[in-house]
Amino acid sequence: QVQLVESVGGLVQPGGSLRLSCAASRSIFSINVMGWYRQVPGKERELVAIIANSGNTMYADSVKGRFTISRDNVKNTVYLQMNSLKPEDTAVYYCRGVVGNYDYWGQGTQVTVSS
Repeated sequence: QVQLVESVGGLVQPGGSLRLSCAASRSIFSINVMGWYRQVPGKERELVAIIANSGNTMYADSVKGRFTISRDNVKNTVYLQMNSLKPEDTAVYYCRGVVGNYDYWGQGTQVTVSS
């Protein structure tokens, strides 16, 4: 079992920045892949960025160059640094952890980009 707890999101103006964190209840060395996904009402949840325990990363085209995923192995936390935010980044952001054949999700945190 893995519990994932996301930080509180918030309201950000277009062009602004926000960092989300996802704290895991166990060592993230044991979690094969961790990532961030987002969802807006009426649409499917979509991948934003993932990071493997090797350190390899992957990003959605829509966030490349603006978002950065990173991990702190001591704090068992994964971060999503979001820069140059756009209104279309508004969504509920979810943290995900994959351990073998098991999927674990955080509770989600709302990020709203608006002036």
